[in-house]
Amino acid sequence: MCQKVDPDPKTKAEKKPNGKSKSEKGSGKSLPSKPKAKTTPETYLTQVVNKGRFQKVGDTLTVQAGDTLELRCKGNPVQWAVPAYLEEDDEGRLRTVQHERYGTMILANATAADTGEFTCYPMYCEDKDCRKQYDKAVKVFIFFSDPQELFVPSADYYEVIQLRTNWPTALPCQVTSPLAKVTLHREFPPMEVKVDGREISFDVKKGFTIHRPKQYHAGSLYCVASLGNLRQSSTKYMLIYVNYPAAPPFPAIQASSDTIEVGKDLQVTCTVIGERDVVVDFTWEYPGHKIGRPLHTQDSVQTVQVDGQNRQRSQTILLVNEVREVDHGTYTCTAQNLEGARSASTTVKVQSAPITSKPKKPRSPSKKSYRNLERPVAVK
Repeated sequence: MCQKVDPDPKTKAEKKPNGKSKSEKGSGKSLPSKPKAKTTPETYLTQVVNKGRFQKVGDTLTVQAGDTLELRCKGNPVQWAVPAYLEEDDEGRLRTVQHERYGTMILANATAADTGEFTCYPMYCEDKDCRKQYDKAVKVFIFFSDPQELFVPSADYYEVIQLRTNWPTALPCQVTSPLAKVTLHREFPPMEVKVDGREISFDVKKGFTIHRPKQYHAGSLYCVASLGNLRQSSTKYMLIYVNYPAAPPFPAIQASSDTIEVGKDLQVTCTVIGERDVVVDFTWEYPGHKIGRPLHTQDSVQTVQVDGQNRQRSQTILLVNEVREVDHGTYTCTAQNLEGARSASTTVKVQSAPITSKPKKPRSPSKKSYRNLERPVAVK
């Protein structure tokens, strides 16, 4: 059968009946067509350039300051997200309108401060309950170019930013034009900071990013933008280095004795071995706290060698002098750093002191014996 030559396509087409198939002839009715899969319409943004003229919006858009921006987002309903500066707008420059098939956002008299990311979220609704479809959101970063303002205006002369260990830190030197050339500078000593794209990088929509902050990155920094003959400086950023740990501490707790007699002294030690220059705070929960027994601790921080590496040992010792029966129970130590807290517990059993018999005192001589001692002896 496999060696048979296929008939000529033309001949095969001629033999194909023009009428209905056999199954159709018997029933006299056509077979129902398969229902088409329901697809969600694609969401996209368009800019209204002039009345009747539209253009599709890409990742970025540049609009001259003072102009009116009108965006349309396909979908019903949709919800808009705008830069924080516009969320507090009380001048009526921003308004949104929902139409039958699309939503409109209109921003009148745009300024350089409006520069930022604009987002349209299609909404999924069941009856009156609606929620954003984040996976179908459409975003555009809009530059509102102002020939007199190269940076987005800020009311702060200084902005304090924490540098966290191994945590990318952004310096939001946001420009109003994607064509501006931006450099990073240190105030003291005055110098330009090298931007190599690995340790420090620049994105025209985000500013500078320090990917792995170190101690030497701390200080006062600022940005300089230049476009044509215009050159301007940004807000100054005071970078404060904080050695953030990679994880919460792991405390280890140990009592000087699991079972102790009344009247003796007890020590409960809580130790954390971790990264250097990381502050660890300790708190205690102990049975004597319920009756108002004061907390006495000895805290220390030392550098120790662990597996050939310098590590920090943070330690606290809870001192319980002259243990009483109320000191019986669970002792919990909680260690906390900037990344979180963990606890460790141990139980101490208090026993009554054993009763020992007192030694008998030697009997003192009776009065009769004293009289006998004092009686004179006759000498013959």
